[in-house]
Amino acid sequence: MAILSLNSAASGLKALNTQLDVISNNLANINTAGFKSSRVNFQDLMYIEKQQPGVESANGDQRPTGLYVGLGVRVSGTQQTFQQGSPEPTGNELDFMIDGRGFFQVAVENDLTGSGIAYTRAGNFTLNANGDLVLANSVGRLIEPNINIPPSATSVDVTADGRVNVLLPGETEPQEVGQIILADFVNPAGLRQIGENLWAESAASGPPIEGEPATEGRGRTTNNMLERSNVDPTRELIGLILTQRAFEMNSQSIRAADEALQTISQLRR
Repeated sequence: MAILSLNSAASGLKALNTQLDVISNNLANINTAGFKSSRVNFQDLMYIEKQQPGVESANGDQRPTGLYVGLGVRVSGTQQTFQQGSPEPTGNELDFMIDGRGFFQVAVENDLTGSGIAYTRAGNFTLNANGDLVLANSVGRLIEPNINIPPSATSVDVTADGRVNVLLPGETEPQEVGQIILADFVNPAGLRQIGENLWAESAASGPPIEGEPATEGRGRTTNNMLERSNVDPTRELIGLILTQRAFEMNSQSIRAADEALQTISQLRR
């Protein structure tokens, strides 16, 4: 019936609108350090079974196919792509990058994550008034464990295994002032997105597996570099065009169903 067509097409428009929102967010964050793009996964809805396959006829023949009418589509979820973004040399010694798996840990409010810890791939750090290493965002989240840079330090360097060293005036050998600890997850795609370029642990991601960089599969750390967003603008623009065309085709389905209903309503005249 045309009513089913209307509902199926309407579900398609709703799902495509969600896909448009996700693509727009990907493109909006194309310059966000450490940002990970998302894609929309779809699944079909229930079916009306009008004829079962394999049913025998009066003469013993089996029906080779069934007769099913679908009821539309819905968004089953958004899936993040954790492919590493390209490295960008910045020349800023407080810009850190993870080359490989893992997340920096930063302190947040307990009610935001339940543990007081959030995770990020963004390595654009700076110092607060106390000399503590913090994210250079609108809040200034402290890195965990805390790392304090002496105000007299003339340079900052980080080793591949996460040791932060500074050079003090009058010294010829660098001094270690902290150790970066990375967290990894069995299923990073299951992390909960909480804004500020941060993720929170969830039941789907599994608990964090903490350790020093360059150990147990975790990536190496380096400074003077940032990880760019992994958004592929060409792919996103192609997805945007396909979404627009699919939206138009579902709109045509609604128009066709409406015309069929108009024809049916005029049969009695």
